[in-house]
Amino acid sequence: MKKLSVIGIGAGDPDYLTIQAVKALNRVDVFFLMDKGPAKQTLLDLRREICQRYIVDRTYRFVEAYSPERQRGDVDYAASVEDLNRAKQATFERLIDDELSDGQCGGFLVWGDPSLYDSTVRILQSILDEGRCAFEFEVIAGITSVQALAAQHKVPLNSIGGSLEITTGRRLAAGQVGDSPSVVVMLDAEDAYRQVSDPDTHIYWGAYVGTPDEILIAGRLGDVADDIELARKAARQANGWIMDTYLLRKP
Repeated sequence: MKKLSVIGIGAGDPDYLTIQAVKALNRVDVFFLMDKGPAKQTLLDLRREICQRYIVDRTYRFVEAYSPERQRGDVDYAASVEDLNRAKQATFERLIDDELSDGQCGGFLVWGDPSLYDSTVRILQSILDEGRCAFEFEVIAGITSVQALAAQHKVPLNSIGGSLEITTGRRLAAGQVGDSPSVVVMLDAEDAYRQVSDPDTHIYWGAYVGTPDEILIAGRLGDVADDIELARKAARQANGWIMDTYLLRKP
């Protein structure tokens, strides 16, 4: 039987790997790397560095495959995500069929944690449900950018006795956020914090958290929103991509 390990590798710092993740790395024969283009080559390089650092006395190899992109622009968002996941499913199934022998273990190295805004587990389960490909898989938890953000800013995620909501920039911009006093926002491509009406809301923002390019800004939203917007634009221009997360705390 083929085996797969879906390994959360943390939010950017190789030291974020758990002992469980290191043990899982040392069981993998073939690592599947999803190539998202030259601008994100550093993400592939980090995965290679992690393997080189933590795998001991074991032969392994990398197999790279083009990572499908979601169609953007004036399209139905839900439909575009479904199309993307179908394309990824076809790629994953091909990799498992062609590159992994019976009895071997394949590895997917997931940024952050596989349970939070990542489709790998969902796609693997869909492959199993369709029955064309047989394997067993395990999921190894990782440190998310949410946890890393709170640690770097030295703040708790929730207020005392308060709830915490984790949502997306798309939902924040659309006003689809509950009444939780603490809201973590991920996948914000459009500066959705600008839609928050109360300027006294406190924001803890971070980009590339845990990496050498880390940027942190915190303060009253009315005071730092312009600084964050400028920092985001400059970082995206310098690196070709940006991965940021922020915590909003109601006054």
